[in-house]
Amino acid sequence: MIARWPCSGAGGPVDELAVAFDRKRRFRLLVVPPLFEEMNRTRRLLVETLRRLDAGGIDGFLPDLPGCNESPQRFEDQSLYAWRAAMAQAARHFAATHVLAVRGGALVFPVILPGWVLEPVKGATILRQLLRARMLAAREAGVDEDMATLLEVGRTEGLDLAGYRCGPALIAGLESARAEDEGQIEIRQSDLGGGGALWLRAEPGEDAAQADALARRIIESIAA
Repeated sequence: MIARWPCSGAGGPVDELAVAFDRKRRFRLLVVPPLFEEMNRTRRLLVETLRRLDAGGIDGFLPDLPGCNESPQRFEDQSLYAWRAAMAQAARHFAATHVLAVRGGALVFPVILPGWVLEPVKGATILRQLLRARMLAAREAGVDEDMATLLEVGRTEGLDLAGYRCGPALIAGLESARAEDEGQIEIRQSDLGGGGALWLRAEPGEDAAQADALARRIIESIAA
């Protein structure tokens, strides 16, 4: 269920990990997770979706983004460009035929593959949320920070945001990044039923009904 895949790193090639349901079948789905804490909050949903796809005859792969989870790479060395290149490498290694990008994952997914994007979000939106969280924490500690000054520092020195050390390249990339679209099908949260978005919860969670709905949407679309 855990597979290794070769990835380029700042210091040379490294092995990254992926959750894998691989039976060498015709359809093979690469899942590109959300960024930052949204990745942790939705991981169970994405693994359960892959489990259902496996039962439906579709192979699935959920790779770690470099610098995240069990990755041997440093987070501060990462950029949207590096993540985009890594996901392209993962797609080639696993011979993916389709892709599902979730939230901020839509900023770095292999656009040459057909597939789906779940509630894509702009990089600037992600960055604003991270900055506001930092400013709120600072205010509670009696320190005043403003977004413009933080951004200026971030572009040259990087910033600590939500427990992540973000380098200047990542800050600059998020400021202007938009989800790319090459004909992938957009899925809205409302398409998955009445449950709330897991990425909005304070802690990681799961929702079997949403995993069912997401897997069913993919299976029906591939079979069409």
